[in-house]
Amino acid sequence: MRPSARTSEDREFTFDDRDFRRVCKMIREYAGIHLHPHKRDMVYSRLARRVRALDMDRFGDYLDYVEADPDAELQGFINALTTNLTSFFRESHHFDMLAEHLRAHCRDGASIWCNAASTGEEPYTLAITACEAYGTMTPPVRILATDIDTNVLQTAARGVYPVERINGLSLQRRRQFFQRGSGDNAGLCRVKPELQALIEFRPLNLLDDDYGLRGGFDAVFCRNVMIYFDKATQYQVLTRIAPLIASDGLLFAGHSESFGHAHDLITACGRTTYRPAGARK
Repeated sequence: MRPSARTSEDREFTFDDRDFRRVCKMIREYAGIHLHPHKRDMVYSRLARRVRALDMDRFGDYLDYVEADPDAELQGFINALTTNLTSFFRESHHFDMLAEHLRAHCRDGASIWCNAASTGEEPYTLAITACEAYGTMTPPVRILATDIDTNVLQTAARGVYPVERINGLSLQRRRQFFQRGSGDNAGLCRVKPELQALIEFRPLNLLDDDYGLRGGFDAVFCRNVMIYFDKATQYQVLTRIAPLIASDGLLFAGHSESFGHAHDLITACGRTTYRPAGARK
């Protein structure tokens, strides 16, 4: 075996400016993510795990492998570089607005798309909101939860979390929507099967030309994902999302995201909340 090369920073693997530029170019091409120069250390630490797992010595060799055989390693490359910070009822005002929207406009049922599902806390929060809005554990709601990262989707589908993840919820919600583990599962909790039954988890890349979705969503949650895209890519993605929103549907964005550059596609109607352009109010 060849000895591991060391950089001037005494890293385990060779990782130079050319490697970082290649990573930036590749992740932007494959996933639309724009990496800033200050992310260089983060890129190294995350991809080093893949380099090590594949028994390689240099980042250049790893990147060659990703490009030469995307079917084998592209998903691992993407999964390593995506960020999955999430929590239950994050930016809670959006779920209050959703509940009001469901009660006022979707009495006969609703379809919701969460397109940055991460480890599942957001789509399960949507399911809880629907249960509370309709006053039943089996509301007439269909939730599609997608993400580019297949690893986090597996976690989401399992619906099992450290109990600390739900400490911020009310006692009533913890009892109604979660099961606490015991024995070997002490310290864990699981979302109740009724919530899982409302959600379909599916991989999806927002850069794809065709999402393969029927559309007519009463609400689309696209939160804290557009911040990783430049304005041109944001607009491109919104040209695909906007037609999938029902004429009286809502698009929810993250607290640091604004889409004034896409006013021909969507129009603001609340706090980081939008409607399709030209939709009735």
